[in-house]
Amino acid sequence: MASVALLRSLRRHELHAASVSAFKFSSTCGGGRTTELRLHGVKDIIAVASGKGGVGKSSTAVNLAVALANKCELKIGLLDADVYGPSVPIMMKINQKPEVNQDMKMIPVENYGVKCMSMGLLVEKDAPIVWRGPMVMSALAKMTRGVDWGELDVLVVDMPPGTGDAQISISQNLKLSGAVIVSTPQDVALADANRGISMFDKVRVHILGLVENMSTPGGCKEWFETHW
Repeated sequence: MASVALLRSLRRHELHAASVSAFKFSSTCGGGRTTELRLHGVKDIIAVASGKGGVGKSSTAVNLAVALANKCELKIGLLDADVYGPSVPIMMKINQKPEVNQDMKMIPVENYGVKCMSMGLLVEKDAPIVWRGPMVMSALAKMTRGVDWGELDVLVVDMPPGTGDAQISISQNLKLSGAVIVSTPQDVALADANRGISMFDKVRVHILGLVENMSTPGGCKEWFETHW
């Protein structure tokens, strides 16, 4: 079953699933140069990702960000990197356009103690994003390096679903501290989640854990007793 294969993938990473503060890495790019964290003032960046849409990825990212800000009392930012289907403005109840500071950088919109940036704040409500790859890459660059995030303990990134150019670029350019994979119990969703884990493995991003969303407590307990 796909679920068994997924657990095997996670077991390869379980030694890395310690506290977030343990993830301080340097990555090597072309020419043997070492790249530092790309966003000034941001200590750690955590991606919340899934292999497919509709599994509750954005809900998980929002809840994680709000919990870290309010329960753990950390300085938290939330980047909605899902350019084609931004959900953060609705979930975080924000709709105002971000202001621009003297350095021509956008100022994140804050609510629930979380600084937020999303393409949904930059376009008209319900307007479709009909863009090709280069435009998406440009938009992601502006929502990361073109934003004055200030001092943050953690920036949570709501990743777009899938394993394409956008996901790979974010994983490599932002120097992620780790990734949380979100899935549902169905074999099809788990198979896609496994592909997501493989992608992060190739770009040397550690898996912090798996969130099995939309599962019944009884079924989940029985499954873990059988397979874990």
